[in-house]
Amino acid sequence: MVTSAQIRAARGLLNWTVRDLALKAGVHRNTVTRAETDATGPGHALVAIVSALVAGGVSFDLADGNGVGVRLRD
Repeated sequence: MVTSAQIRAARGLLNWTVRDLALKAGVHRNTVTRAETDATGPGHALVAIVSALVAGGVSFDLADGNGVGVRLRD
């Protein structure tokens, strides 16, 4: 599972604002903010956010299942 810290870091790596990510994910910017602060649980909105970040070029390191990192793909 991707953590809220990974979502914030991924957005930062892409130099996207909350609004940028919300538009790309098709969700409200408040939803992005909630996802970045652990104020929302798993669901379709979180899947859309993570999918948008991956499409933008981010790779999430989930080696141990606890969400240990994020990086830009080569």
